[in-house]
Order: sequence, then C-alpha cells, then structure tokens
Amino acid sequence: MTTNPRGCHVMAKPTGSVCNIDCSYCFYLEKEALYPERKQNWRMTDDTLELYIRQHIEAQVGEQILFAWQGGEPTMMGLPFFRRVIALCEKHGQGKHIQHALQTNGIVMNAEWATFFAEHNFLIGLSIDGPQALHDTYRVTRAGAGTHAKVMEALTLLQQHGVEFNTLTVVGKHNAGHAREVYEFLLNAGSRYLQFIPLVEQITSSDTATLKLVMPGESTATLAPWTVPSWQYGEFLSQIFDVWVRRDVGRVSVQMFDVAVAAWTGQPPVLCVHSETCGHAFALEANGDLYNCDHFVYPEHKLGNIHQHDINTLNNSEPARTFGEAKRDTLTPDCRRCEYLKVCHGGCPKHRFAVSPTGHPGHNYLCAGYKHFFKHITRDMNIMSELLSAGYPAQAIMSASPSLQRPEPQSRNASCPCGSGKKYKKCCAG
Repeated sequence: MTTNPRGCHVMAKPTGSVCNIDCSYCFYLEKEALYPERKQNWRMTDDTLELYIRQHIEAQVGEQILFAWQGGEPTMMGLPFFRRVIALCEKHGQGKHIQHALQTNGIVMNAEWATFFAEHNFLIGLSIDGPQALHDTYRVTRAGAGTHAKVMEALTLLQQHGVEFNTLTVVGKHNAGHAREVYEFLLNAGSRYLQFIPLVEQITSSDTATLKLVMPGESTATLAPWTVPSWQYGEFLSQIFDVWVRRDVGRVSVQMFDVAVAAWTGQPPVLCVHSETCGHAFALEANGDLYNCDHFVYPEHKLGNIHQHDINTLNNSEPARTFGEAKRDTLTPDCRRCEYLKVCHGGCPKHRFAVSPTGHPGHNYLCAGYKHFFKHITRDMNIMSELLSAGYPAQAIMSASPSLQRPEPQSRNASCPCGSGKKYKKCCAG
C-alpha cells in the first residue's frame, strides 16, 4: 500500500443508480446502462461494504472520517444495511471520529429512520426544489405524481427528532425565476443550511450512445431543456444574497455565500467546484468501481475497483492526479485573466463545454452567471472581509453594508436598486 499524502472524499452509492422516484432531470438514473448485468442484483454486498469502510478509513489523514451515502436513493438499502454500516465503522474505526452524511429524497422517511439518524448523528441532505408547484415540475414518482408532500413530511420528522439537515435545491429553468419565493419557502420550512445546485446537462444526438447525458467535448450534444440559463443562475443567487446580507447573516448558511466569504478572506475553498484543482472526490458504485467524480461516471473515468486496488492507491494514482490538475491546467485565457479567478477557478470541469468571449473552447457554460453574481456581491464582500479581519462577527455586515442604504424606488416600474437591471416590481419588490 502506498503512503497517502492526502485524504479523499468518497460518495458511496450502495444502490448504484436505482431510485424510488423518477426525477425527469436526474443525471444519474441512466447510469444503470453501464451495469446491465445488475438489473436484479443492484444492492451493494456485505463484502463490498466492509471492504469500502475499512479502505476509506485507512485512506484518510487525521482523526476525522466522513462517510457520504448517496444514490440513486440510499435509503432503499433499508435500515439493516445502515445498522451494519455503524457496526463495521466500530469494528474498523481505529478510535477515530467517524461521521455520516446521507442525501435522500425523503420518500421512505418515517419515525424509525429519523430515530436512527438522530442516534448516530447523521447529517441529512434533503432534496427539495421549493414550493410544491416548482418542486413537482421534475421530482415525480414513476407514475408521474408529485413528491412534494412526502418531502415535507420527511422534513418535519427530521425536525421533530432533532436530526441535523440541510436542503439541496436544484436550480434549473423551472425555478430560476423564483429566487425570493424559493428562499423564503425554505426558511419558513425550517432550513438553515441551503445549497443551490445549478442544473446543467448536455444531451447527445447520437442514436447509438450508451449514455444520453454526455461529458464536455461531445460535438453533437445540445443543452438539455431543463438547463438553467447561465446569467439567470447568477441572478438567482444575487437576489437571494440581497435578502441574506440585509437580514440573515449569522442565522442562515448558503453554500455559495460561504464560498465567497472563504475566497474574500483567504480561506480554503469550501466547495470542490470552486477549488483550484480537484480529483480526490470520488464516486463509488455499488459493485466497488471507483470513478474520478460523481459527475464523471463514464467508462473512461473509472479509476479501478476496490476489490483489486485499495482506495488509498487509487487516490494517489496518476489518473486521479492528472484529472484533478487538469481543472487548473486547462483554463481558457479568458479565465486566467478574469478578476474573479481566485473565487471561481473556472467552475466544474463538467460544465466546460462553451466557447469563451474571445473564442476559446472549453469555457464554463456558467461563466456569465458566476461573473454576474461575483460582481454583484463584491462591495458587500469587501466590507465583510474588513469587518472579519477587524475582529467583528460576520453579522455586523447587516448594519454596516451600503446595501442597507439602497432606497426603494418611488415607482415599481423603475430600475431595481439592487443593480440587476430589472424593473423593481420584477425583482426585489416581488
């Protein structure tokens, strides 16, 4: 076994792509085409589970170990599987502090699940795209019925049992125009840790392709109809930021705002998407196959199988390092000259299929949105950085920020003072 100079993150998918709902926009459901032999036997075996737990613990640096369980839908494995997870962690834990995070659609949540999560301090990521009309646009059962009511029941159960949770909201064409509505809904529902994940996919026009949602570089691909318009994603974040910076700093955590604060204060990136390099955040399929990334589960990005090569070795392999460093080394000239490079770092490689303003391929599709957002928050981020460096708490921004001084226009048809370029009635007044 090689000596590990750094740890790694693994998204374990014990059900593979198998899920109990049929979200129209899901990028992972079609991965079942990579494993046709597992249609009946899709569950992670006990042998693979124990091998994974032992190897993952051994591959980490330090005393803190995080296990991340995703899918598909991981709760389809049933509670006995996760009780076995806890037992195996105790067996192989070596006295280290082990934590678990699990991402779920909430469909099977009941009191027994919630009690288990509370007892073992699971952090739950609950997928919800906003109010019912927005959420149920794509997040439906196989019969086409909406899932919003079940998700809200799950959220209530988590709250009743004191389970720590955050909400994961996919931002696509269906809800990008409803930023304030989505944000206020999530806060009213009790969420205080929010992630807004941009929905960006390309669909191949090839009739023979195994996978229809493709990586960057596919010449015959077109944008999926649910993809969020680039600038609108930045506007979505900007509208929420304007509420947050006036009212919610210190009581609500929004992941993209945490990214900005870290960048402006010289702290390490809090999200791989905006790190300089990547390559050490893997996806583990149910049979033990390890891939470079959750968004790169394609045959050409399979690093190996943990039954043949341990996670520590694969983490430090040349393919893993090369993949991660390519994020930095393949930036377009436009990115390298960008004033926000140290905040953005070119975004996720999965989204680098656009042509830059100066004509260079391999540019991030979301560039216009990111630039719009980062420009919009620059003044407030500069103030927050100064306050933090002077020893003030982050929430001091709410009384110090010039954003608070923006007057409301006398006419609802006037330009919005937040700088979005929209009419006030179509922006912050709504």
